[in-house]
Amino acid sequence: MIFARNRCARPGRVNFALVCAFAAFAVFSTGCDKKPQPLTGIQIRAITREMVFAAKNASNGRVQTGMFPERALDGEVQRAPAPGGRGQAPPPLPPADLIFISLPHMEGGKTDESALNAVITDLDRVANAHQLGHIQRPGTPGLFRFDYFYAGRRTHTVNIVTPVVAAADAQPTSHAKLAIIIDDLGNDREAAETLLQLPFPLTVSVLPHLPHSAEISEEASRRGYQVMLHIPIEAPAGAKVESIELRPGMEAEQVTNLVQQMLETVPQAEGANNHQGSVGTSDAALMDEIMSALHERDLFFVDSRTSAATVAYTAARRAHVRTASRDVFLDDNEDTTAIHHQLELAVQDAKLHGSAIAIGHPHHTTLQVLVEDLPKLQREGVSLVFASQVVH
Repeated sequence: MIFARNRCARPGRVNFALVCAFAAFAVFSTGCDKKPQPLTGIQIRAITREMVFAAKNASNGRVQTGMFPERALDGEVQRAPAPGGRGQAPPPLPPADLIFISLPHMEGGKTDESALNAVITDLDRVANAHQLGHIQRPGTPGLFRFDYFYAGRRTHTVNIVTPVVAAADAQPTSHAKLAIIIDDLGNDREAAETLLQLPFPLTVSVLPHLPHSAEISEEASRRGYQVMLHIPIEAPAGAKVESIELRPGMEAEQVTNLVQQMLETVPQAEGANNHQGSVGTSDAALMDEIMSALHERDLFFVDSRTSAATVAYTAARRAHVRTASRDVFLDDNEDTTAIHHQLELAVQDAKLHGSAIAIGHPHHTTLQVLVEDLPKLQREGVSLVFASQVVH
């Protein structure tokens, strides 16, 4: 023992055990100080699949699910904190995944509490296994939202939805039918959340390529509403120009490709109507190409009639696309008295002709009028139906 101690004390010799101890401490210290790296897209997708499987398993297969990557806001790209290399920008972070879980429909749109609690418990189990933190976001009646985080970055948003609209075939149907289409969804999340609380069979028309297009489309469908694609078509000079729109003079292949791209951002669409488009809807060649693309996908079309010169309805009939035309605009004037009057005109049209289509927008005043007046329709001998139920 003395000999060993003396040898370690000699100049130029190193105590091997001491070096190992310091090395281990250095590695441990470095590991403790090193921040966890953001998850890759592959890792996020893998956790998403686990969450979806857990939700289905927890409910004995009674829930329906959907999932897709979140679309970043224009110009909003999250980047990793570490640089990508000398003179290079950090690599972009993968988008968070959006997960939709639709609970079984219950009488009166009530939440199935047992299914909800079981799903949340199993989601938490998956999150804990992957060291994900989570918070509950403000929701609305029948909608529960949870954000999940790793290394300070949001990786998942889970939306647990209770349908508020009964199946269309469960709705009592009188001789007169009224379909109400709410246009211009996709950009304003708050307006959409307010609309999607209304327990009526409304048809929502979603603009493509907007920050919340796919999310609103998915949520609307799961809550029981019918979804349409609100196709941007060229409008007169001075009107707002959409980033992607269909214009006269486009080649047939270009029109087909653009319609397909639009549908990819509104995947639940069962039909379509035109957004503005007074120039485009009066062009027979363009309308023929659009109707051909819709016919291939078995989608119906509602002519919003933004121009007296429209040929959209005629083109749809020619292409054997189920179609109809708008009868009343509800809120050109956003005053509640004016909207009440326009809705009454739509009811009169439905009684007179057997069916009618009214188009409105997710304005506060419009939604207020719908809440007040729609419960009275059945007593007036008019059934509120989806747009697909009045096209021919």
